[in-house]
Amino acid sequence: MASLAVSASASASGEEVTHLAQREAAEIDEQLMGPLGFSVDQLMELAGLSVAAAVAEVYKLGEHTRVLVICGPGNNGGDGLVAARHLHHFGYKPSVCYPKRTPKPLYSGLCTQLESLTIPFVPVEDLPANLSEEFDIIIDAMFGFSFHGTPRPPFDDLINRLVSLSAIDNSAKRPAIVSVDIPSGWHVEEGDINGGGFKPDMLVSLTAPKLCAKKFTGPHHFLGGRFVPPPIVSKYKLHLPPYPGTSMCVRIGKAPSVDISSLRENYISPELLENQVMPDPFDQFVRWFDEAVTAGLREPNAMALTTADKEGKPSSRMVLLKGVDKQGFVWYTNYGSQKAHDLSENPNAALLFYWNEMNRQVRVEGSVQKVPEEESEKYFHSRPRGSQLGAIVSKQSTIIPGREVLQQAYKELEQKYSDGSVIPKPDYWGGYRLTPKLFEFWQGQQSRLHDRLQYSLREVDRSTVWHIERLSP
Repeated sequence: MASLAVSASASASGEEVTHLAQREAAEIDEQLMGPLGFSVDQLMELAGLSVAAAVAEVYKLGEHTRVLVICGPGNNGGDGLVAARHLHHFGYKPSVCYPKRTPKPLYSGLCTQLESLTIPFVPVEDLPANLSEEFDIIIDAMFGFSFHGTPRPPFDDLINRLVSLSAIDNSAKRPAIVSVDIPSGWHVEEGDINGGGFKPDMLVSLTAPKLCAKKFTGPHHFLGGRFVPPPIVSKYKLHLPPYPGTSMCVRIGKAPSVDISSLRENYISPELLENQVMPDPFDQFVRWFDEAVTAGLREPNAMALTTADKEGKPSSRMVLLKGVDKQGFVWYTNYGSQKAHDLSENPNAALLFYWNEMNRQVRVEGSVQKVPEEESEKYFHSRPRGSQLGAIVSKQSTIIPGREVLQQAYKELEQKYSDGSVIPKPDYWGGYRLTPKLFEFWQGQQSRLHDRLQYSLREVDRSTVWHIERLSP
């Protein structure tokens, strides 16, 4: 296709991303809803979910909660209606301005869904004069790539209001503007032709970016629509970035310019009070750990291990917790590694668990000793055979000339034990146990007034007990 263009900007995968001309975009939609079996409501659902996911990735709850979704009369407006529903379920507070409702069942059904969630529909005439006072985010879902001509009332006035908002230099004093597929009023291929259009902060391109996206200068450009089948990719020679994990959107284009000093989260969490925690810190840790597992967090047993050598020089790395009981916290490693060398000189260490999605941290400090050999042996043979071979191959922390050295050694061991025979645990591999002397449970709170409860060992009536104190944040 001669009219297809490829962006010079890099995608998340490092490849160039294809930009579509209007005709190709229309052809792809026709094929998706024709021989490829998609229905318009399926595509609308996927598009709206992609928009909501992109908004949630950038504009975090607590700081950007109130959302106005402005919907046009066509499919782009339907995308906005779906996005409003998903944002509601994500915890945002959406309102919808939908001036030109269509009686088609698909759209009336979407409106019914929103009304059943008590999402308010706001008439144009009832919108506040200053949108900044009532909304943190405005989603522009008025016109998509198939729009022709000049916007008519009331959409011309709504676009002008977005123009006025985007002209405010300080983005912190106005709502963020998010456009769905095409900034409304822009030419689908040439962009903001006369220079009088609004400039969104985020553009969520659908299926593939349209040519006008080359003129987008905002900080956040996402691609949504994880549904493009191989026949479309092949026919139009599309270069699209891979979507991370289970996400419905992926950031494309230039990386946003970030003022590191301004990066912050205003945590919203239940209070952590002294009369609510367990008297024993091991029990409290198990409670929080179980909650992290139940929440589906990725590797909740990941912990930062900090050691120091005999001169006090610290070193940190991530390891995986492999056991915890009233005796301590257990992990396994190579006894020739740097952490093992540090522990041989200074048998004290600190652990840090960080569960970002729950606004929680747990710090543990104590002394460290090797676990008994039979305990290491038992755990070693509970691991997958591939992990057992990897432990033998890796002389951890030593310098090697290249990855091929590891691969060749692994291949040779794999062949050696291909008969399924028992793989012997190497002498240089085993476990450590940290016996805690101090715990700190941290719960993030608003305005940096975090909860910090510290458990430390005290001697009371000739017995050792855990004492709980609150630390200032």
